[in-house]
Amino acid sequence: MLYSSVFGSGPAIVFLHGFLESSTMWEALPLGTLKHQCIFIDLPGHGNSPLENMPDNPSVAWLADQVISTLDQLGINSFSVVGHSMGGYVALEIKRRAPECEKVVLLNSNFWDDGEQKKIDRVRVAALVMKAKNLFIQEAIPHLFHDTIKHEKTILSLVGEAKNMEASSIAFSSLAMRNRSDFSAHIRENPRDYLFIHGVLDRLIEVEEYHLKTAAFPEQLYLVDGAGHMSHWENPSKVMKGIKSAL
Repeated sequence: MLYSSVFGSGPAIVFLHGFLESSTMWEALPLGTLKHQCIFIDLPGHGNSPLENMPDNPSVAWLADQVISTLDQLGINSFSVVGHSMGGYVALEIKRRAPECEKVVLLNSNFWDDGEQKKIDRVRVAALVMKAKNLFIQEAIPHLFHDTIKHEKTILSLVGEAKNMEASSIAFSSLAMRNRSDFSAHIRENPRDYLFIHGVLDRLIEVEEYHLKTAAFPEQLYLVDGAGHMSHWENPSKVMKGIKSAL
């Protein structure tokens, strides 16, 4: 069972953090204003959840299975999911696998698979962290923010937390993201089950590409001004409006 914490009452929302993060990332948002039961889970190898009994072939599907198992043990029978970055990839697999999953909100995430160059980069990251984990973390996390000076203290905190992760956990997650599925066709069938909250200044996933990918259902794309990949830190009020509109 993965590490989890729960507060509030009402319809359940599961919050899944991103790569190099933990459930502490959600402290950036005033989630106490939601009239929901909020469930925060640390994904395997992140935060307080160890990476155990993992398959030889890393996959987001396996990560999703661990979350579903944890929710079963918590007795959660119906829920929606908000996933940031890698947590969004996990959320998509949960939606496909668990009929009790109602809606999915992708926060600075995407629903298509990696291009060939990105897949190569994921493998390089997995190899790099096994040799120079701290160097990778120190360079990777600031790049997620648009305004690194304004959020310097937050960046230092996130870097410190990420350094507590095992290099093998970071490598596993990078390879799992490389191997993930493309959900474009799946989403086209029921676009109203999804909302895509995205920072206009996100350098990891260009907003122009998001416009192209959502051309058939543009109303499901919710843009956050003044924010990069960490829009929950850079424009929390706008992110909260998006979450509330979806759930």
